[in-house]
Amino acid sequence: MTATVAALLARAVVALAGDEPRREAELLAQHAFARSRAWLFAHGDAPVEADAAERLRVLVGRRVAGEPLAYIVGRREFFSLDLEITSDVLIPRPETELLVEQALMRIPTGADAAVADLGTGSGAIALAIASMRPASRVVATDASPAALAVARANAQRLGIGNVEFALGDWCAALPPRRFDVVVSNPPYIAAGDRHLREGDLRFEPVAALASGSDGLDAIRAIVAAAPTCLARGGWLLFEHGYDQGAAVQRLLEKRGFTDISTSVDIENRERVSAGRAAA
Repeated sequence: MTATVAALLARAVVALAGDEPRREAELLAQHAFARSRAWLFAHGDAPVEADAAERLRVLVGRRVAGEPLAYIVGRREFFSLDLEITSDVLIPRPETELLVEQALMRIPTGADAAVADLGTGSGAIALAIASMRPASRVVATDASPAALAVARANAQRLGIGNVEFALGDWCAALPPRRFDVVVSNPPYIAAGDRHLREGDLRFEPVAALASGSDGLDAIRAIVAAAPTCLARGGWLLFEHGYDQGAAVQRLLEKRGFTDISTSVDIENRERVSAGRAAA
């Protein structure tokens, strides 16, 4: 007997359990059936062909096995941008929007600012800044060719043209010019952290997550090199772990940055630090 949309959704909800089983079931069904959420609601009694029902069953199985939803459906929203996501890039997270907000506070509306995003991954940060500050010129770098391909594709699909892309490590990938703002969401988890073997992190590229025994190797490299690519009075901002605020402030101070601050996310955890290059 052919199952209906409503029946298949109900089965998926039971199988998924978790924190948001209904929302996840709907997203997986939208992907499996190539239909909108509104269509699912309006056609609950509609029969579903066997191949579509099987696609949903496979997708639900992948999610039950722990694979992140963003990788399964290939999409994630960030700063109101609908981004395509693959397993070659880190999944954009809501707390990273704080980094974008802090950067935008330092880029006046209408300013022809030069901005760099180091380790862009999906392009989430670079594209968010570029879309909100269309007069700015953004350079997005990554050491992974596969990640840069994802970022380029997102820029093209979203029609964001004030971003260019460069392959390489951190500041070394940047063209020979000075930037008003440099941002980054680098890896900052300690290499031996047990969380790397748990939850969504098991499926994400480890190079985008872990950085040395204390998680600060990438941040050290960025802080050390940033003054050579920042304009006078330019800003460096980066995301870090909730317990790394004091350590990164010391790194910034030692490298000669001023106006150093750390901002907290919606859970009141230290998340983004900033410093200003010498004027």
